[in-house]
Amino acid sequence: MNHTLLSPFGLKWNPFGSELPTEALYLSPKINDFFWRVENVHVPEGGFVLIHGDPGTGKSVVLRALAERLERNSELTVGVLNHPQSNLGDFYRELAEVFAVPLVSSNRWGGFKVLRERWLSHLQSTRVRCCLLIDEAQEMSPKTLLELRLLASARFDSQPLLAVVLVGNTRLTESLATEELLPLGTRIRARLCQDYASREELAACLDHLLNSAGGDALMSSALKRTLCERAGGNYRVMTNMAAQLLSLAVQRQITTLDEKLYLEAFAAPGPTSQAARRNARNPH
Repeated sequence: MNHTLLSPFGLKWNPFGSELPTEALYLSPKINDFFWRVENVHVPEGGFVLIHGDPGTGKSVVLRALAERLERNSELTVGVLNHPQSNLGDFYRELAEVFAVPLVSSNRWGGFKVLRERWLSHLQSTRVRCCLLIDEAQEMSPKTLLELRLLASARFDSQPLLAVVLVGNTRLTESLATEELLPLGTRIRARLCQDYASREELAACLDHLLNSAGGDALMSSALKRTLCERAGGNYRVMTNMAAQLLSLAVQRQITTLDEKLYLEAFAAPGPTSQAARRNARNPH
């Protein structure tokens, strides 16, 4: 973490950075309810669930928090697919590496069998299914998604072998509604839609980020309201603006972030300034 940003304000960490500790992540009641369903229903029973939403609405934060919760279960094997845009051959190679099974790259049928045997063996010994997390799943080809559907179940689709969490934007939800991917789309057992946040939700997130970092007095109340109003319901936009203000406050040795600093950082230039720039570019 950048201690230059932390020391002037007595912060434990940068509340607007990407490397937040788990306790600093903001999780709404809706997200915690979804986590309960995943841990108590989806993992024991298997199948597919979906986290979807537009960029900046918190999907990756949700997936990170979910992964850390699932990994606390010593009986559960949690795999993460890091290259969703792979072709089928590379898809099998990555799965083999994630679940530590031998695989001959030229023998896809062999890979299909050995992965299913690995998951079935785990299920029989622990009664808990292995779990596969896939971020940016909209990048997966329809052929790979359909292969995953066939791979993850047995006995004519009556026995799920794997619990799969797909995370993606609206491209994924649109793809799952097409005729080609409808066999998978109709098998999504639970969905979490990360929609654009209300001002109240943004304010709750901002307060949580500040409080967890020990920065209760970092921002004025007026600035908090302004950030929540100007973020357009997008968590990422709000934290990016706040991060820029924090950097500017360090540079100017300001101890409290307020609306005056916001106006200096983000206010549109006035007519006089615009005219001066035009004159500077075109002196004649």
